[in-house]
Amino acid sequence: MDLDAYVAEHGGEWRRLDQLSGRRRLTVDEVDELVALYQRATTQLSMLRSRSPDPALVGELSQVVLRARARLTVRPRPSWAVVRRFVLVDFPGAVWRAAPWWCAVATAFTLLTFTLIAFVADNPETAAAFVGEAEAAHLVESGFAGYYTEFSAPTFAFHLWTHNAWLAAKCLAAGVLIVPVAYLLWQNVVNIGVVGGVMVGYGRADVFFGLITPHGLLELTGVFVAAGVGLRIGWAWIAPPEHLTRGQAVARAGRDGVVVALGLVVVFAISAVIEAFVTPAPVPVALRIAVGVTAWLAFLAYVLVLGSRTRGDGDETPAMRN
Repeated sequence: MDLDAYVAEHGGEWRRLDQLSGRRRLTVDEVDELVALYQRATTQLSMLRSRSPDPALVGELSQVVLRARARLTVRPRPSWAVVRRFVLVDFPGAVWRAAPWWCAVATAFTLLTFTLIAFVADNPETAAAFVGEAEAAHLVESGFAGYYTEFSAPTFAFHLWTHNAWLAAKCLAAGVLIVPVAYLLWQNVVNIGVVGGVMVGYGRADVFFGLITPHGLLELTGVFVAAGVGLRIGWAWIAPPEHLTRGQAVARAGRDGVVVALGLVVVFAISAVIEAFVTPAPVPVALRIAVGVTAWLAFLAYVLVLGSRTRGDGDETPAMRN
């Protein structure tokens, strides 16, 4: 190999590659040029290593190639565009795609809960079987209302936030097995149904619904979404679409599950703030309920408006991009 002729022929390309590697911002054309020069330089470096006795030249070109590789593989910095896409596309789209599942969960949960409330209220002896007579009396007199003021509001909000986020995480993680999700939901049905039945049976329905409604609408909707998305993951394993393998179907549904898990962290934070600061506030019940209903309807509108504008794969529709 004529080393001088080889350097003269390709030296300009190496210098251009090094120049592009050092730039902070590149145009689309410059990126394409960088990739092409990098590919040629790696081939040329291999030739020099096998045929050239000049270690200085090999070392110099190796540094150029390494800098170019680092420039091409640099991790993108977090940007507001990523956050914007998550808020406006990814999260509402994932919730929207699972809407049939979490709406079905919400319907079944509500029917079972109100059925249990009515049963316990009409059969006072069942309250004693579930919680005991003394505990039932304590709930009615002060226990239920006192739950919301037992701790300071910030501490209570943090506890609620972490508890609900953990419940949602379990629903999402156990979704592929289906049965654990049903069990977690049933536990909540029994808890709300029995307490509600005791309160209604003792003539304190106004206290029960006045305290649980402000935060419960948004909080339970978050739980329904988590359970629905979890069950959707499980169904993807049982009956994958014809155009996907079982693994591909579970992976696609699982990606939505991760997105929903992240988004629900914010949803549960909002519901926790409402429960800790609004639910026990010394203001008219109608005002407290209005706050809760407003937050709940805002979330539903957010999912309906933005989620319905995404395709099945989670991308924006052309209208949205424009």
